[in-house]
Amino acid sequence: MENNLPNRERLKIKRQPMPEQDPIIRAANFNEVNLGFSKEAALQEALRCLQCPKPTCIEGCPVNIKIPEFINLIVKEDFAGAVAKIKEDNSLPAVCGRVCPQEEQCEAKCILDKRFEAVSIGRLERFVADWERESGQFQVPEKAPETGRKIAIIGSGPSGLACATDLAIMGHDVTVFEALHEFGGVLVYGIPEFRLPKHILKVEIDNLKNLGVKFVKNFIAGRIATLNELFTEGFEAIFVGVGAGLPWFMNIPGENLNGVYSANEFLTRVNLMRAYDFPNWDTPIQIGKNVAVIGGGNTAMDAVRTAKRLGAKRAMIFYRRSEAEMPARIEEVHHAKEEGVEFHTLVSPIRYEGDENGWVKKAVSVRMELGEPDASGRRRPVLIPDSEFEMEIDQVVVAIGNGSNPIIGQTTPDLTLNSWGNIVVEESSGKTSKRGVFAGGDIVTGGATVILAMGAGRKAAKAIQKYLENNEW
Repeated sequence: MENNLPNRERLKIKRQPMPEQDPIIRAANFNEVNLGFSKEAALQEALRCLQCPKPTCIEGCPVNIKIPEFINLIVKEDFAGAVAKIKEDNSLPAVCGRVCPQEEQCEAKCILDKRFEAVSIGRLERFVADWERESGQFQVPEKAPETGRKIAIIGSGPSGLACATDLAIMGHDVTVFEALHEFGGVLVYGIPEFRLPKHILKVEIDNLKNLGVKFVKNFIAGRIATLNELFTEGFEAIFVGVGAGLPWFMNIPGENLNGVYSANEFLTRVNLMRAYDFPNWDTPIQIGKNVAVIGGGNTAMDAVRTAKRLGAKRAMIFYRRSEAEMPARIEEVHHAKEEGVEFHTLVSPIRYEGDENGWVKKAVSVRMELGEPDASGRRRPVLIPDSEFEMEIDQVVVAIGNGSNPIIGQTTPDLTLNSWGNIVVEESSGKTSKRGVFAGGDIVTGGATVILAMGAGRKAAKAIQKYLENNEW
């Protein structure tokens, strides 16, 4: 097939719907919600791309994937070529095609988005990545000759994996150190199976192993070895991508009651430690009948939809702003509603009350209204006086954000941190205040997207290469 349809004909093609599990069925299982495009749907969707001479969609992608080129290869049914074109800039297409907020990035810049519907760039990316995995036609990128230069990557999340990929292709000896017992960082502990099946992530990581990247698990950098000790072991440069895994709480009365979780602990138990498959996996988890998840971001949606699947009779979101201000992806909110999640907006808990055994049994909350915009650009929630009300709950999951991993900063005194505990870097390169150390992802920016973290990892890889070449800091 050739992409030679006149534009007026391409504009008549409707955006292809994503096949999904039925909401009633999926709300009781952990199988993937979105089922992926068929070949026919992918070809139709790819034909919608106008092949703009100045493709603004690329500007919206943090790693600058050559979007019109890979879509044109789909039209020609050269799926191997399409995934190879994506992998020139993105080593995790099956992941990014599932979890990236394309509607705010590449698709938001699509010229069709102004009068029609944007091309489904992310779904096409997922299609060719899935085709590669299912066909078994993996292509190992061509590597430069081995340089013998040793580089340590701290953290196997998106930024670390992206950095490791580029450096391995450059011919360097790359070792990824991971604190947990599985690789993937937030991709494996934070994102539920129904959004990102873990076997898909494992395949992506196995591809990096085929590139020669070494992986070391159960390694807590700063405890098992400090950055200085890694340098003495022969590593010439270090990339720190340890993420933002320190959970925030509201610091209100009752948060220490049994049944009150951070989203990190709740999702880690379910995703990484497979509590959803108990007793096949030996990780029990308490699930209440009435579960309140505090927050309005993607992590909150992941937590509340997980609680629903684990058997909560009422799975509820408590969010202090209105739905319009929610940072969660529109698709995730839509899926949550379809699955029966309750949304209580303009509500904020002020304390929890427990029973005689110390288990949470009640949330006392207040109602809010929206005031003037704050620093985030969203309208600030303002307390409505005398608006207290109570609701029976027997489990709480606090999903209001995360702070930086503190261990690296605590054990590396010459590493400059900001007031939030994030590592301060030179934006263009990821260079830190410590010679030979680079950083990127959530440990620098705070919680952000997978693709933004990957972009930071790729930027740092280029800077590391330059540093190894000229030894200048």
